[in-house]
Amino acid sequence: MADTDVIVVGAGPTGLTLAGELRLGGARVTVVERLAEPTGQSRGLGFTARAMEAFDQRGLLPRFGTPETSPVGHFGGVRFDYTVLPGAHFGARGIPQSRTEAVLEEWAVELGAVVHRGWEFTGLDAGDSAVEITVRTPDGPGRLRAAYLVGADGGHSPVREAAGIAFPGTPAARVMYLADVVGRKLRPRPLGERLEHGMVMAAPLTDEVDRIIVCPDGAPPREDAAPVTFAEVADAWRRLTGEDIADADTEWVSSFTDATRQAATYRAGRVLLAGDAAHIHLPAGGQGMSTGILDAVNLGWKLAAEVTGRAHPGLLDTYHAERHPVGARLLLNTRAQGTVFLGGRESDPLRALFAELIAYDDVKRHLAGAVSGIDVRYDLGGGHSLTGGRVAHRALVGPAGETSTAQLLHPARGVLLDLADDLEIRTAAAPWHDRVTVTTAKPADDPYDELAGLNALLIRPDGHAAWVSAAPGGEGLTDALHRWFGPATDRKAVPA
Repeated sequence: MADTDVIVVGAGPTGLTLAGELRLGGARVTVVERLAEPTGQSRGLGFTARAMEAFDQRGLLPRFGTPETSPVGHFGGVRFDYTVLPGAHFGARGIPQSRTEAVLEEWAVELGAVVHRGWEFTGLDAGDSAVEITVRTPDGPGRLRAAYLVGADGGHSPVREAAGIAFPGTPAARVMYLADVVGRKLRPRPLGERLEHGMVMAAPLTDEVDRIIVCPDGAPPREDAAPVTFAEVADAWRRLTGEDIADADTEWVSSFTDATRQAATYRAGRVLLAGDAAHIHLPAGGQGMSTGILDAVNLGWKLAAEVTGRAHPGLLDTYHAERHPVGARLLLNTRAQGTVFLGGRESDPLRALFAELIAYDDVKRHLAGAVSGIDVRYDLGGGHSLTGGRVAHRALVGPAGETSTAQLLHPARGVLLDLADDLEIRTAAAPWHDRVTVTTAKPADDPYDELAGLNALLIRPDGHAAWVSAAPGGEGLTDALHRWFGPATDRKAVPA
């Protein structure tokens, strides 16, 4: 007998998001984490526009206070205004990853997820009907059995290795440094500054602490596994900027590389991968953590439907089919940014050409969509341009009062938005009333509204449009409901 439905290895942002999503879908979930306590360290300092939307769709944004967004960002160090694309921005900034993890763990535990800290994954045995893992705990070795296992355990993923999933890509060619420097009040360089011998960034975390990143040209990756020292970081900073910070105090020192790899498959039988376990890359544009969170939002409702017996055959396979191309595109854009921003003098012509191209609004819109994550569109078939795309936050008003697309998605159920008060549509969806919320409403007063002219819209729990209709009658709706929400229940609600 299984101890739980799903085991998640890793209590970072991806694993904790997945735990919450699985619980909303009715699955039992156990998270195992090697570290006894959160480190408090924060490589990430915010999240993308699309990740922010995903948090809004679960009602989590208020837990972050009032996140500030930046309209101006960059691509490869070339600055531009992301709001040229409606709904885009350079992300929510100034939110330490430690804060994001704390919010997500609190949420997942409130929903009933079990989190075991100080439990280290040591091996797995995957069969046709279940997967069993071995763990090292403070009380000695142990075993856990579940229907599925998800590795959300970082770029060096022991789960990925134990499952035999290949991780092809390019090895590191350079090393870069990071430090949180105390009491120096460094000149802000929030989007990075290209200097003669490399690139530096600096941004205040608090009144007393500045985050610095130093990317020297031609610095090869470290050959040993010894932790980086602040002396190395300060030396690189001095060589690039001429500023001496060697005597400063620090809260954290680390390093990273431009290694770029992606798992050959995100699913091997009963083992799945998400987040850095599935893709690693240069941290350009702050996209990595957010992409992992969105992996989890895509996977959670599908895996929950699978383990609770409500999934259409093949639903779980759509996780790899949809998210692997997103990961590949992420690796493409971060490698491109690294070439433009971090290349030496040989990249000067490319930087100059890029600066010319980015002056065009079409180019800005394309790049803003890529880095913000809001242009992700899954190939779901169907002729309407919205099908497969994300449904943006829209204020709605109907017979039941005011609501919004985000609010309707808080329970992580499907949503059928009846925009034309069409009884036939509501009747067709009635057999799925236990999985799909049917709401009759119209957009409130937004002058830019992609819902204009539509009759009805079926939204998946991850906020992507599964079916779109501009005509009455609901042709194709039943097929879409079967595909994404499984067989109809025998119980039929009477539509209002």
